Amino acid sequence: MYQVGNVYVIAAVSVLGGALFGFDISSMSAIISTPAYLCYFNQGDTPCVGPQAGVQGGITAAMPGGSWLGALVSGYVSDILGRKRSIQIGATIWCIGSILVCASNGIAMLIVGRIINGFSVGICSAQVPVYITEIAPPSKRGRLVGAQQWAITWGILIMFYISYGCSFINGTAAFRIPWGLQMIPAIGLFIGMLFLPESPRWLAKKDRWEEATQVLALTHAKGDTNSPFVAKEMAEIREVVEFERANADVTYLELLSPKMINRTHIGVFTQIWSQLTGMNVMMYYITYIFTMAGLGDGKSNLLLSSSIQYIINVVMTVPALIWVDRWGRRPTLLIGAFLMMIWLFINAGLLATYSVPPGPEQHFTTDAESMYITGKPAKAVIACTYLFVASYAPTWGPVSWIYPPELYPLRVRGKAVALATSANWAFNFALAYFVPPAFANIKWKVYILFGVFCASMFLHVFFVFPETSQKPLEEVEDIFDDTTPGSIRFLGTPAWKTSVDKRAVRLERGEFDVEDKAAVTHYDSSPERRAEAPKVN
Repeated sequence: MYQVGNVYVIAAVSVLGGALFGFDISSMSAIISTPAYLCYFNQGDTPCVGPQAGVQGGITAAMPGGSWLGALVSGYVSDILGRKRSIQIGATIWCIGSILVCASNGIAMLIVGRIINGFSVGICSAQVPVYITEIAPPSKRGRLVGAQQWAITWGILIMFYISYGCSFINGTAAFRIPWGLQMIPAIGLFIGMLFLPESPRWLAKKDRWEEATQVLALTHAKGDTNSPFVAKEMAEIREVVEFERANADVTYLELLSPKMINRTHIGVFTQIWSQLTGMNVMMYYITYIFTMAGLGDGKSNLLLSSSIQYIINVVMTVPALIWVDRWGRRPTLLIGAFLMMIWLFINAGLLATYSVPPGPEQHFTTDAESMYITGKPAKAVIACTYLFVASYAPTWGPVSWIYPPELYPLRVRGKAVALATSANWAFNFALAYFVPPAFANIKWKVYILFGVFCASMFLHVFFVFPETSQKPLEEVEDIFDDTTPGSIRFLGTPAWKTSVDKRAVRLERGEFDVEDKAAVTHYDSSPERRAEAPKVN
């Protein structure tokens, strides 16, 4: 079958898995405040007030709860069946979940469908970054993996406007149509993956050396198997596979071993911190926030104001796709954490000073809408919310997907990224469930809580997170295994002493230094030499 070799096309197809998550976020955000949803899933004696705050939190959290399990399972599926096939399995599961959600006749069926959808998202969100990381050249790896986040933002934006348009329909079709249309990107993902190559590093790990070389040549050298860059990459892959062949069978427990625990904790906390920024709170419950800021008088006014932040999210992700490999991972994360902390603390101060308890004239529909603020302070809250999104979109949004797959050696990468991504979904689940009752009980202090998290992540990144930008995956090992003076045992090179590796672009252009030429001669692309490659069980 014909295989696509352009890495940008490969990334564009595979990141459709990210669009699935985006579709879910905005379909829930746009629908939970509509009369059709509130009336059909109503609880209590008062008509059309919708689910109680705790139940709505459970409905929203069902998807990330399923994603947590899907992410953990994806490590085994990916190592056994391959990165490509595991993504296709995720796409198939998404269609099943969307059918159940679309046909929901009550809260229980809705939750079950969202759990199944979440299982799919967990698989795709964990393995799409791994797949792109293992197939992309080092100099483009950041922007290609970051496209996962861009796909999420596009999914949010597109589904928001679909949901907004359908909100004018009378009856349950107002939410059934958007939930049914969620299947379209999953179908496109499944079909598109048929024409993409498998990860060359996974092929090498399975002793399929000829195929691995062909894929590297196809994606990095326009089919030229004699390319010096392809030879360099294969030399490094072969050396790693040979070193790791005795440890081919990996369990999650190995990720907690002394030599691996540092990078495991960094990968896990990258995903945890991305949730504790509070960004998904803004996405899931933005209608609550803007209603409290006085934009809830008209449905069109509220939903269109909410959509502005989705547009900001799409547009502001673009700079990261263009420059994140040049900026580096560390500066991007540090700047993002600092700016988000500022906007969160300002919002906390505004709401603490100027908000009042809502009265009956506000016609609020849920306990989570526990404050009311008007005038210039309300406009400032809205502005800081937009600035928060603009700060997250080019920083923690894409880098939280780019960074974890770069940290781990080949033999553990599938399971390690699955574990890190499962942490993302565990905290996503907790926050989705926690935020409505939190707004109901501690009100503006929710912003203080997330502001403190942003301050904590700034310090954590500065002291612990090393720079991995533009480094070949096999060379990232040196950061953590560094034994030179000044390094710390099991921690490797101090994070603040690491920097962006500028050699990647030179290597792809064929500008090799003496050390690089030695590595190339270590690998012979002839069939006879490849036949001597180590066998991996």
